[in-house]
Amino acid sequence: MPQKESNPKNENTMINARRYMKNTQYAIVDIETTGGNAGGSRITEIAIIIHDGTSVIDRFETLVNPQKEIPLPIFALTGITNEMVSGAPIFDDIAERVAELLTDRIFVAHNVNFDYSFVRHQLEEGGIKWTARKLCTVRAARKIRPGLASYSLGNLCQSLDIPVENRHRAGGDADATAILFSRLLEWDSEGDITKMVKKTAQDQRLPPNLPPADFEQLPEKPGVYYFYNQAKKVIYIGKAVNLKKRVASHFSGHKITPQRQHFLRDIHSISFEVCGTELMALLLECNEIKTQWPAYNRALKRFEPKYGLYQYEARNGFTYLAIGKLSRFQACIESFNTLHDGIQLLRSLAEQFGIDARFCKYGVEADGIRKADLTNLPDAMSHNSQIEKAVAFFLDSRRSFGIIDKGRTPEEHSCIWVENGHFYGMGYMASDITLAQPSEIKDYVTHYRSNQYSMHLIYAYAEKYPGKVFPKQKWAEKVLEEHHLDGVHE
Repeated sequence: MPQKESNPKNENTMINARRYMKNTQYAIVDIETTGGNAGGSRITEIAIIIHDGTSVIDRFETLVNPQKEIPLPIFALTGITNEMVSGAPIFDDIAERVAELLTDRIFVAHNVNFDYSFVRHQLEEGGIKWTARKLCTVRAARKIRPGLASYSLGNLCQSLDIPVENRHRAGGDADATAILFSRLLEWDSEGDITKMVKKTAQDQRLPPNLPPADFEQLPEKPGVYYFYNQAKKVIYIGKAVNLKKRVASHFSGHKITPQRQHFLRDIHSISFEVCGTELMALLLECNEIKTQWPAYNRALKRFEPKYGLYQYEARNGFTYLAIGKLSRFQACIESFNTLHDGIQLLRSLAEQFGIDARFCKYGVEADGIRKADLTNLPDAMSHNSQIEKAVAFFLDSRRSFGIIDKGRTPEEHSCIWVENGHFYGMGYMASDITLAQPSEIKDYVTHYRSNQYSMHLIYAYAEKYPGKVFPKQKWAEKVLEEHHLDGVHE
């Protein structure tokens, strides 16, 4: 039988890894708690097993009085009752011992960030500042034994024939994790564990359910990223100048709020779309959030228009301008996110065109023309003409234009088209294309819904980079502040 050729690189990796592990000790930790987040829950039991890379050399286990009620669902899972912990030490009483066992050792746990966040938080509450390098046995198992159906501790023990007693108790789960850890060390022919325990290893900071490959595929380019839950539903959408760095920032730090912990546990996969510019990423993010309404996106949900500018003629023959709530059954001249935005526009129009204030309604219940003020009314025809001019001026200020910018590659340009003051769409075209008319940009864009927030982004960009606007315009004159009406009309 031919002998398998040795690989010097692999042999050196294994030798170096074993040397490293001989000089390294690990604290294998498991805890039971009153709930799922470190900020609002407490430890009820803790087990720490000290491992030298070859065998177990020390062990510590105790119940902990959480100084709060243990919820019934937690009791049903662990079997730990309020009576069992009533005589146990509080965490402050064991904090020094816990810190002593953990100091200068690598913190090992199954779904390590959960246990680490609780222990770190409760040590800090006791006045002990502590950090450690971490190793997650979920991630180590995924690397060293890929392709298993599940990497939960119970299923791993069943798949790998690991004996486990007192499941969902700190001591029993810590013992099972220690056996799993020992086997992973034996099977680690590529030195993956040594790489993972390096302090700078990004893999250790990733959410527990996120495959590392999803993070590793992210480019360092502008774009939009999507987080998905276990059911493949989008739960968060974000934009980035650098996709990889921005996504990594979600997983850094030591925040322990329930919202953050739930958020990280919900992330099971990532996808992304590269954009030519940050502006395009912003516009895509805005549109995607409004289309998919992810559970963890909150900021842009505030930018839904709620009010509109309306024009109507009353029975007295006078035309009115009014700011009112948007109606599905009535077309408005313009929509606004806030009542204040609408009032500012109407006041600006009334001032510039000399419109009698009695014919402007500002979104509050009013009498229109009050009975006490029916004298000295303007001529209806002249008044209505001024209203028409004001509306025409506003509509004319909503110009059509494009923005030509860099693309995703040197061979293309990105393009954005604004039609009559509304975001029409964006896309990409070959860099050698010559446009005869600005409106030809429409042939290269994907249509998107416009809203006030997207137009705010586009106008701000056009004012900052007028050289990228097509056709060329003097934006200081054409795009005016406060709904583009602060200039002097002709």
